Amino acid sequence: QVQLVESGGGLVQPGGSLKLSCIASGSIFSVYAMGWYRQAPGKQRELVATITRGGSTKYADSVKGRFTISRDNAKNTVYLQMNSLEPEDTGVYYCNAEVCIGSMSVPYHYWGRGTQVAVSS
Repeated sequence: QVQLVESGGGLVQPGGSLKLSCIASGSIFSVYAMGWYRQAPGKQRELVATITRGGSTKYADSVKGRFTISRDNAKNTVYLQMNSLEPEDTGVYYCNAEVCIGSMSVPYHYWGRGTQVAVSS
């Protein structure tokens, strides 16, 4: 199977920075798109940023100019650099990856268990 493990969350003051990491491991043939989503208390999970295997990125309007998504294909790892954090960025951040487990398999989306980010003074 495939596992996604996030790290790097924590408590930070407004205006601060955090860098999240997510490593995909297991029976992986190829990893296609990877991304970050978040869920604030009482709200639905929402897209934060995605990145294709070739490096094309997409961001939610609320994080443009503050967050940067990147990846290391050799390590099956995706990162999220978060700067100028605001209290509204508080939530659980989940990693998502589109993974093929074999040359003839159909890509499937896997999720990590999430890492908590809290922005508060």
